[in-house]
Amino acid sequence: MYKKYIKRIVDIFISLIVLIALSPVYFGIAVLIKILDKDSTIYKQIRTGKNGTQFIIFKFKTMKDGTVTKLGKWLRITSLDEIPQFYNVLKGDMSIVGPRPWIPEYYNNFNEQQKKRTKVRPGLVGLAQVNGRNKINIFEKINYDIEYVNNVCFLLDIKIALKSFFVVAKKDYIGGDNYYIKKEIELLKKQNNY
Repeated sequence: MYKKYIKRIVDIFISLIVLIALSPVYFGIAVLIKILDKDSTIYKQIRTGKNGTQFIIFKFKTMKDGTVTKLGKWLRITSLDEIPQFYNVLKGDMSIVGPRPWIPEYYNNFNEQQKKRTKVRPGLVGLAQVNGRNKINIFEKINYDIEYVNNVCFLLDIKIALKSFFVVAKKDYIGGDNYYIKKEIELLKKQNNY
């Protein structure tokens, strides 16, 4: 019941509240990016969603010419670059809680067991993110994601959401750069060569 209906209702309700409440912050950040970095404000990228379908994810732009800007670094540390993803939640591409949506190259190198992590909508924050993020390897991340898929419930979502606030406060909630992404994809490719 929760997984099929209530979770989606909660997602819509929370994302609407956040988008309305943080609209001044949203526009303030957009203006800062435009003034300081003289660049477009939103970064769009194709990610893998539920059951391997693809969608376009939205984030505040934090890089220019392949380098993280000063403002971008601050946005990443505070996770404010993720605010536009509440629109993805509202659209139904994502959920508040769930495995993070990765680029298609990850999914293309998953085995059948690992593809189980896509049996639910991807989330703004997931079990892997609150249990190590980039301090754990790709296979540990996938195992945490599959654990979430197998046990998704209201209490688990609340636990992950609350824990994510502490992770952000500790400034541990920072996404991996291209080096980590390439390294993880290479590890996935190697598993298929054995």
